[in-house]
Parts: sequence; C-alpha cells; structure tokens
Amino acid sequence: MTCWYEGPLAAFDTETTGVDVETDRIVSAALVVQDAPGTRTRVHHWLVNPGVPVPAEATAVHGLTEDHLALNGRWPAPVMHEIATELAEQAAAGRPLVVMNAPFDLTLLDRELRRHRASSLGHWFESVPLLVLDPRVLDKHLDRYRKGRRTLTDLCAHYGVPLDGAHDAAADAMASLEVVRAIGRRFASRLERLSPAELHTLQAVWHAAQARGLQAWFARSGSEEAVDPAWPLRPGLSAAA
Repeated sequence: MTCWYEGPLAAFDTETTGVDVETDRIVSAALVVQDAPGTRTRVHHWLVNPGVPVPAEATAVHGLTEDHLALNGRWPAPVMHEIATELAEQAAAGRPLVVMNAPFDLTLLDRELRRHRASSLGHWFESVPLLVLDPRVLDKHLDRYRKGRRTLTDLCAHYGVPLDGAHDAAADAMASLEVVRAIGRRFASRLERLSPAELHTLQAVWHAAQARGLQAWFARSGSEEAVDPAWPLRPGLSAAA
C-alpha cells in the first residue's frame, strides 16, 4: 500500500503585510495539489488588494507593492471564500494539507474570514476535518537535536529540495510539499504506519511540547515573549472579527 507521503498531497501558503496574525492581512495565497511524487501539479493562485497599507518591509520580502496590489489584486471577501472552499474540497477528497508553520497561515486565514465573511475557518470543516502536515513541526520532532535554524529555506537545504522563487506563495507551497515527502522518506520507519489523521493529532502534541520548550528558553533568557502552544490554529479572539 502506498504510504501517505508518496500519495496525493496539497499545500497552502500565504504572503502577508506582516507577521501579526490578528492585525495583518493576506496579499497573496497559493494552493498546490499533486497526486503523486513527480507528477504535474495543479496550482491555484490568488492576489489580494488588502485595502490597508503594505509596509515597505513586507514588500521587501515578497516583492508585492501597494500599487501593484491595488491595480491587480481582488477584494478580500470573495478571495477568502474561494480559498476556504478549495481547502474544504481538498479535505473532502482525502488529501492532507501541507502548511509550513501552520499556526501562522491558517490562523491568518481564519482572521480574514472573520473579518470579511463573518465566518471562521472551522466552519468549513464541520463535516470533514482538515488534516494538516506541518514540515516545521515534523522536522523539529523527528530530528530534535539538530542545531541550526528551521525556516523553509533551511529545511529545503537540509532535505535537498529545490526552492526557486522563495517568498512566492506558489513556490513556497510546492517546496513545503516536497520537504514533507522528503521527511516521510527519511523517517519512514517512524512514520509509515501512521495515518494522516493520527499524525495530525500527534503534531498538536508535539507542537505544544516544542512551544513549552521555547517558552522555557525565553524565560531563562529574560525575554517576556509568549509562545502559543495551539496547533494548527490559534484560538479566535473577539478583536479579530
């Protein structure tokens, strides 16, 4: 039987106005679908006019200027509806969704749905659950003692995955998908007997443990930064609506 990491997968990524999931906005997003390793991918891409200023530091990361988005981007409300619909269709088809650092992208999408659609991401998965594979969580758990950073760029270098056009949503989504396949193969003896549903549950536990460890490190360093243990979605705040 084909292992999950050799079967159909989808991957989702966003580019944003910043790194605060409660206040920042999505400016582009991509969903990449692949039925098997090496097969042609299907890519859905969205460009969004967020209706708010796009900071220069954000543009420096993804290259999308406020003027370009104003001219070529679509209004957020229909885009967020389309994204949620596409993700729900992947869940209904039984495809796990790869999301690098899922609590960022999925929480930001949830807040955009609340903001523009008076809805929530969870509403779209009441009948069929969203099964998430987070390469960051998987790598940190399976190779926990490896030193160094674990950004997408770092993971691609470590697992030998090409990353062309970093900080383009489609390129990042594709790279994340390939990293998850590479992690599956490298740690096959520990992963092949687990279903995506079992892995989803385990990743929530692993991420919480990783968050506690990082929080303890911050405390020892004298930092007051808080680390949210929730995965793959942070709890909703009334202020986000």
